[in-house]
Amino acid sequence: MTNTSAFNAPLELAADAVLVVIDVQQGFEDQEYWGERDNPEAEQRIGAVLAAWQDTGRPVVMVQHRSASGPLTPGTPGYELKPVVAGASWDLHITKTVNSAFYGTPDLHAWLQERGATQLVTIGIMTNACNETTARMGGNLGYDVIFPIDAMHTFAMTGPDGVSIPAEELSRATAAALHTMRFAKVVSTAELLAAAAKPAA
Repeated sequence: MTNTSAFNAPLELAADAVLVVIDVQQGFEDQEYWGERDNPEAEQRIGAVLAAWQDTGRPVVMVQHRSASGPLTPGTPGYELKPVVAGASWDLHITKTVNSAFYGTPDLHAWLQERGATQLVTIGIMTNACNETTARMGGNLGYDVIFPIDAMHTFAMTGPDGVSIPAEELSRATAAALHTMRFAKVVSTAELLAAAAKPAA
């Protein structure tokens, strides 16, 4: 568990804080497949965060999910990145077939270790799946993980009892779990952008 003091202090970004952009792919536009989503401003905020990283020269990792079937299958339009991130430059490109970006190719943890990076910012899709899993694993590995909760979105899901849980509730649950258990520092995009504009810590 990460030091509690880091979660109570004002947000500070390291000069080499790594932005991990997770699965911002066109296949997530398929509402018939995924269902109702939350946070319609997510893509706009993702673009703003990515632009801030490009402007300050901080490193960017782009992640794409490779499904065996469905909207995120390689070779289909859905696998491709959404326009908001497709034109960006990045320092590392990872493909994965599971939820965590740490279980992809190439090895994210090894790359971070080689750089001596200690701070990660995760944005993208989906809040309570690949984003949350990556943040939890990053926290367990000892990274200082920043989680701008409004620069991501998810979809409604049905539990084992057959009850559908709205996407907004799932996002709130993710924020509560990551914050309470100290996996990540949950912030807003506005807080993150303000910290990015300051001289690097």
